[in-house]
Amino acid sequence: MMKRIKVYLDTCCYNRPFDDQSQLIVELETKAKLFIQSRIISGNIDLVVSYMSYFENSENPEAEKRYLIDEFFRYRKIYIGESLESEVFALAAEIMKTGIREKDAIHVASGILGGADYFITTDKRLLKYQTDRIRVVNPLDFVREYGEQQ
Repeated sequence: MMKRIKVYLDTCCYNRPFDDQSQLIVELETKAKLFIQSRIISGNIDLVVSYMSYFENSENPEAEKRYLIDEFFRYRKIYIGESLESEVFALAAEIMKTGIREKDAIHVASGILGGADYFITTDKRLLKYQTDRIRVVNPLDFVREYGEQQ
């Protein structure tokens, strides 16, 4: 039996479908994110979500986007909440030493602590962070790798 894949999506990835789709790369990343989302909804991929995901989404000034993303969070299989805050902050501090910003480091740390295999982002700066604890990829790379595993 094949191991279930767990993914953590950061805030920019959740927001990709709402970005201006006139650039080809944005359109392709949106399609890849929606593919990932469909696999999460169908139960083929497990979603890891953290309190930072909820917090950042709550700051979204656009109510409809905020609502749609919040509704998607209900498909989570694993939640990294405030009860793990000290572990998240300790790991995030280590990640920040590589130049990753605090909120991004909290997201990555949450993904690692949630046992995610993949951290999916469209943030070019964050894509440069590499570790053996979680695979950091953009949505297109994830879809390519996921397809190879099927």
